[in-house]
Amino acid sequence: MVGWAASGVIAKGIDELGPLSVTFWRIWIYAIIVIVFLWVRGTPLRLSSFKFSWMGGVALGADIMLFFTALRMTTVANATVIGSCQPVIMLLIAGRLFGERPKRRDWGLAMVALVGVAVVLFGSSGLPEWSPKGDLLSIATVIAWTSYFIFSKRSSEHIESSQYTGASALVCALFATPFALFSGQLFVMPSANAWTWLVVLAIGPGFASHMLMNWSLGRIPAWLGSTLTLVIPVTSGILAWLFLGESLVFLQFVGMAIVLGALACLVMGQSYRVSKD
Repeated sequence: MVGWAASGVIAKGIDELGPLSVTFWRIWIYAIIVIVFLWVRGTPLRLSSFKFSWMGGVALGADIMLFFTALRMTTVANATVIGSCQPVIMLLIAGRLFGERPKRRDWGLAMVALVGVAVVLFGSSGLPEWSPKGDLLSIATVIAWTSYFIFSKRSSEHIESSQYTGASALVCALFATPFALFSGQLFVMPSANAWTWLVVLAIGPGFASHMLMNWSLGRIPAWLGSTLTLVIPVTSGILAWLFLGESLVFLQFVGMAIVLGALACLVMGQSYRVSKD
């Protein structure tokens, strides 16, 4: 989650490149790293893995392109806050899709965290970096992000997480390429500094974060993994404030405290249940 939160800050910091150009280079570097990693560990990417990974790759590609574009139109906090509404959708559909049954306490804490997210979003209205068009574009990422979570969870029933990560990464890169080419943004080549941050973006928020999340989704309820993403807007908002100079007001800090407190209670409650079982 920390890695994904940092991705928005890093992507917005590479302001010499268009958002689809950042997406293109980031995804292809990420895909190559995953494929090489699988080959080095003696489990090369299998053709059969694409059967259970292509939908996740398409969803991931759509999510990244929409998210990086939204970052150029609105604040990092807003782009991540709106995307974090996804846990509510997951709570609604997790039972039907995966047979998961969140407790009433879990529902309550998730709603409290969502209220905190809303406070962060409300506090940003009127800030110089805010844009309603960017917020609307961020809403579209929720559908893609939710789809990626669902496909990732389902894939764990058929293939190991590393194979899913590798196959979905390659599909993601292939899916995003036509959009980047059509935009014309690829005609601007990255500078040495931009290449450095693109590699960092591919290794940390890309390779490490997706490997860890895809591995964990085979071991925790999908709704819990989804709910924990509510920490992303808090972390990214603070990072953008520290490193990009984006504005934060007192009300947003209050909202962040509410989110972190609710998530801490949620995770501690899950740990208690596991220890009892």
